[in-house]
Amino acid sequence: MDAWACHFPEQVQTPFQINYLLLNIIENQRVLLRVFPDVVESSAWPVVESITPIFKGSNWAEREIWDLFGIFFTEHPDFRRILTDYGFEGFPLRKDFPINGYVELRFNYSKGGLLYQPIKLSQDFRKFNFQSPWI
Repeated sequence: MDAWACHFPEQVQTPFQINYLLLNIIENQRVLLRVFPDVVESSAWPVVESITPIFKGSNWAEREIWDLFGIFFTEHPDFRRILTDYGFEGFPLRKDFPINGYVELRFNYSKGGLLYQPIKLSQDFRKFNFQSPWI
Protein backbone atom coordinates (compact mmCIF):
# COMPACT_ATOMS: atom_id res chain seq x y z
CA MET A 1 0.00 0.00 0.00
CA ASP A 2 2.64 2.51 1.02
CA ALA A 3 6.34 3.03 1.57
CA TRP A 4 8.14 5.84 3.36
CA ALA A 5 11.55 6.59 4.81
CA CYS A 6 12.86 8.26 7.97
CA HIS A 7 16.25 9.82 8.64
CA PHE A 8 17.84 9.62 12.10
CA PRO A 9 21.24 11.36 11.83
CA GLU A 10 22.15 10.65 15.46
CA GLN A 11 22.26 6.90 14.67
CA VAL A 12 25.61 6.43 12.99
CA GLN A 13 25.36 2.76 11.93
CA THR A 14 21.80 2.84 10.51
CA PRO A 15 20.67 6.44 10.03
CA PHE A 16 17.85 5.50 7.63
CA GLN A 17 14.72 3.43 8.05
CA ILE A 18 12.36 2.38 5.26
CA ASN A 19 8.82 1.34 6.17
CA TYR A 20 6.60 -0.75 3.89
CA LEU A 21 2.90 -1.08 4.69
CA LEU A 22 1.61 -4.26 3.06
CA LEU A 23 -2.08 -5.20 2.82
CA ASN A 24 -3.66 -8.61 2.36
CA ILE A 25 -6.97 -7.77 0.72
CA ILE A 26 -8.49 -11.24 1.20
CA GLU A 27 -7.73 -11.49 4.95
CA ASN A 28 -7.91 -7.71 5.56
CA GLN A 29 -4.63 -7.82 7.43
CA ARG A 30 -1.81 -5.30 7.35
CA VAL A 31 1.90 -5.88 7.89
CA LEU A 32 4.39 -3.13 8.65
CA LEU A 33 7.84 -4.10 7.41
CA ARG A 34 10.83 -2.03 8.55
CA VAL A 35 14.08 -2.16 6.63
CA PHE A 36 17.35 -0.60 7.75
CA PRO A 37 19.55 0.04 4.69
CA ASP A 38 23.22 -0.88 4.70
CA VAL A 39 25.60 2.03 4.37
CA VAL A 40 28.20 0.76 1.91
CA GLU A 41 31.63 2.38 2.24
CA SER A 42 32.31 2.22 -1.51
CA SER A 43 29.00 3.96 -2.30
CA ALA A 44 27.80 7.42 -1.33
CA TRP A 45 24.26 6.14 -0.73
CA PRO A 46 22.58 3.64 1.54
CA VAL A 47 21.65 0.52 -0.42
CA VAL A 48 18.49 -1.62 -0.26
CA GLU A 49 17.20 -4.29 -2.62
CA SER A 50 14.08 -3.17 -4.48
CA ILE A 51 10.77 -4.96 -3.98
CA THR A 52 9.42 -3.66 -7.30
CA PRO A 53 9.88 -7.05 -9.05
CA ILE A 54 7.49 -8.55 -6.46
CA PHE A 55 5.16 -5.57 -5.82
CA LYS A 56 4.84 -3.41 -8.96
CA GLY A 57 3.06 -0.65 -7.03
CA SER A 58 6.18 0.12 -5.00
CA ASN A 59 7.89 1.63 -8.07
CA TRP A 60 6.62 5.15 -7.43
CA ALA A 61 7.25 5.07 -3.67
CA GLU A 62 10.81 3.82 -4.11
CA ARG A 63 11.49 6.56 -6.65
CA GLU A 64 10.21 9.15 -4.14
CA ILE A 65 12.46 7.72 -1.42
CA TRP A 66 15.43 7.85 -3.80
CA ASP A 67 14.66 11.41 -4.85
CA LEU A 68 14.04 12.84 -1.38
CA PHE A 69 16.37 10.75 0.83
CA GLY A 70 19.04 9.36 -1.52
CA ILE A 71 18.52 5.70 -0.63
CA PHE A 72 19.58 3.54 -3.58
CA PHE A 73 17.43 0.54 -4.56
CA THR A 74 19.27 -2.21 -6.45
CA GLU A 75 17.46 -3.82 -9.40
CA HIS A 76 14.99 -0.95 -9.65
CA PRO A 77 13.59 -0.69 -13.21
CA ASP A 78 13.18 3.11 -13.49
CA PHE A 79 15.51 5.28 -11.44
CA ARG A 80 14.81 8.90 -12.34
CA ARG A 81 14.09 11.98 -10.25
CA ILE A 82 10.38 12.32 -9.66
CA LEU A 83 9.75 15.35 -7.39
CA THR A 84 12.85 17.51 -7.81
CA ASP A 85 14.53 19.03 -10.85
CA TYR A 86 16.98 16.86 -12.80
CA GLY A 87 19.86 19.20 -11.97
CA PHE A 88 18.98 19.30 -8.26
CA GLU A 89 21.86 18.59 -5.89
CA GLY A 90 21.30 16.77 -2.64
CA PHE A 91 18.30 15.15 -1.03
CA PRO A 92 15.85 17.61 0.60
CA LEU A 93 14.25 15.40 3.28
CA ARG A 94 17.51 14.47 4.95
CA LYS A 95 17.96 16.21 8.26
CA ASP A 96 21.49 17.29 7.28
CA PHE A 97 20.31 19.08 4.11
CA PRO A 98 21.47 22.74 4.19
CA ILE A 99 18.82 25.45 4.33
CA ASN A 100 20.62 27.70 1.86
CA GLY A 101 23.51 27.53 -0.54
CA TYR A 102 21.93 25.91 -3.56
CA VAL A 103 20.29 27.34 -6.67
CA GLU A 104 16.72 27.27 -7.94
CA LEU A 105 15.55 27.09 -11.52
CA ARG A 106 13.24 29.81 -12.89
CA PHE A 107 11.98 30.72 -16.33
CA ASN A 108 12.97 34.23 -17.42
CA TYR A 109 10.48 35.66 -19.91
CA SER A 110 12.73 38.56 -20.98
CA LYS A 111 15.59 36.22 -21.92
CA GLY A 112 13.25 33.48 -23.09
CA GLY A 113 15.11 30.77 -21.22
CA LEU A 114 15.93 29.16 -17.93
CA LEU A 115 17.76 31.06 -15.22
CA TYR A 116 19.53 29.59 -12.18
CA GLN A 117 19.36 31.83 -9.10
CA PRO A 118 20.84 31.27 -5.64
CA ILE A 119 18.33 30.29 -2.98
CA LYS A 120 17.99 32.41 0.13
CA LEU A 121 15.59 31.03 2.71
CA SER A 122 15.11 33.39 5.61
CA GLN A 123 14.49 32.14 9.10
CA ASP A 124 12.62 35.13 10.52
CA PHE A 125 12.10 35.48 14.23
CA ARG A 126 8.48 34.98 15.17
CA LYS A 127 6.97 35.78 18.52
CA PHE A 128 4.07 33.62 19.60
CA ASN A 129 1.52 34.46 22.27
CA PHE A 130 0.49 31.18 23.91
CA GLN A 131 -1.69 32.80 26.59
CA SER A 132 -4.76 33.40 24.46
CA PRO A 133 -5.59 31.86 21.08
CA TRP A 134 -7.71 34.93 20.16
CA ILE A 135 -4.92 37.53 20.20
